[in-house]
Amino acid sequence: MRRLIMTPYSSEHLLHVLHAHQQRFHYISDQAICEIATRLHLPRAQVEAVTEFYAFFHRSPRGRFDILFSNCTSCGNLTLMQQLCDRLNVCMDQTSSDGLISISQTSCIGMCDHGASALINGLTVTSLSEQIIEEMGNLIESETPVSAWPTSWFQIGNNIRKEGLLLTEALEPGAALKAIAGRSSDEILNEITASGLKGRGGAGFSTGLKWKLCRDAASDSRYVVCNADEGEPGTFKDRILLNSHADTLFEGMTVCGKVIGASQGYLYLRGEYRYMLDALLTTLQNRREAGLLGNNVLGSGFDFDIAVVVGAGAYICGEESALIESIEEKPGIPRIRPPFPVTSGLWGKPTVVNNVETLVAAAGIVLHGHHWFETSGTWQSKGSKLLSVSGDCARAGIYEYPFGVTVAQILEDAGAEDVQAVQIGGPAGRLIGAESFTNHIAFEDIATGGSFMIFDTSRDLLAVIGNFTHFFDHESCGFCTPCRVGTTLLKNGLDKVCSGHGTAHDIDELQRTAALVSRRSHCGLGMTAPNPIRDGLKVFPQLFEARLLHQEMEPEFNLDASLEEARSLTNRDDAEAHL
Repeated sequence: MRRLIMTPYSSEHLLHVLHAHQQRFHYISDQAICEIATRLHLPRAQVEAVTEFYAFFHRSPRGRFDILFSNCTSCGNLTLMQQLCDRLNVCMDQTSSDGLISISQTSCIGMCDHGASALINGLTVTSLSEQIIEEMGNLIESETPVSAWPTSWFQIGNNIRKEGLLLTEALEPGAALKAIAGRSSDEILNEITASGLKGRGGAGFSTGLKWKLCRDAASDSRYVVCNADEGEPGTFKDRILLNSHADTLFEGMTVCGKVIGASQGYLYLRGEYRYMLDALLTTLQNRREAGLLGNNVLGSGFDFDIAVVVGAGAYICGEESALIESIEEKPGIPRIRPPFPVTSGLWGKPTVVNNVETLVAAAGIVLHGHHWFETSGTWQSKGSKLLSVSGDCARAGIYEYPFGVTVAQILEDAGAEDVQAVQIGGPAGRLIGAESFTNHIAFEDIATGGSFMIFDTSRDLLAVIGNFTHFFDHESCGFCTPCRVGTTLLKNGLDKVCSGHGTAHDIDELQRTAALVSRRSHCGLGMTAPNPIRDGLKVFPQLFEARLLHQEMEPEFNLDASLEEARSLTNRDDAEAHL
């Protein structure tokens, strides 16, 4: 192990070093934590806290073949997971006695357009079937290296079904930067503001205003951060943009850097997309060699570079302040706000945090002008929106529409039939039934970060809601009590109802707990965690009522009767032995 710690890394960032160590030794030992802390000049407690916070790092040994099956409603298939467990005689969440294999579940890995999927030693395998699982078992038993497995298993297509403003063509590298050559920060900012571009993560904050607030904040340095940690189940649009429009994304980050006066940017890539890292680093290096990054960009006197930080399986790091904490080599726990990142972000400096789609759009706007963008969409929602369509439909994939498209139109285009419900914006978003299919995708109607999950009438919708509720319970960072305890109470309460043991009283308790968690939680995770249950009770109350033990039953507890066994054991039946 000493030789690994003393070997130079391609990056000295703590998360990168932990990834490298986990990949080689299959866990992070006490000795490794001490040596990594010494190497990186960090407190041992900080290295240990980071290791234990992120799901992809392990303190006990995992197998040489470490397999994580997605348990997402769109790209998960736990039956296939159990097939592999039975085939190799290993239990879930355990490592085989010979250290060969570990099998566990993980949250959505962003492959919802490819069917059942899993991570094998960090690499993505899609379109799993019973036959592939059987072949996989044979390869593992023969200890065939993953690098020698069929390459077709690891091929990941874009599945672009409908193109719009952003997807029709990728920008030529440097085109947007050349378009703003000689233009002032105010001129570029006015272009972005006039376009009406809002953040595409779902909140819809004005991009121009965010950039202006950051630029105007008093500081000697500023940062640009791209949030590519699209961990919301059912979302995979950023995966496509990172794969096919990386140059345009980096162009947008550079434009933002020029506007706000930043010299450094960071792309925070979700751990499930680590397979993209080499390609992204190659694109960055090509841009440096072309004079589009680094010192004196295109001879303008402007210095700007971009580094990549890879996450490690923490949904909470999609929250911008938690993401900043992660870049700072800390556990991804959301900060108390205010202050907001635009005034006190990365290392306490003003920071713009935008997601991938927003920055790609910004590059197009400064190249083509604000009219190119604002003529699409609605009055309050300008431009287009990329939707990750998955679930029970014939044509899952990426659809780009002008804002204002109806849910019904999307369902028709995707070939969805007998639709019972649609989850828009992921579990944190909104669950709707047929009566809302005439509604529109727009900030003023149904806002979304991009997830669009379809469920037909064959689905047990309560099981879907239960899946989402378990997801939030698992992903809570544990910082605040309302979320840490409340998500567990919601999970247990819903499980009781789904199993047929609930009563009307349990439904009331679910509603009260949901209200408390939503109002009192520290960050957006807790605030939105009750949404699946609350929407389910509002839109599909009959599904809950059908599972109740008895509509009129009221639970009660008879303390005197519960003492009967104690009285019998002590041979007492006097008045003082009764209540």
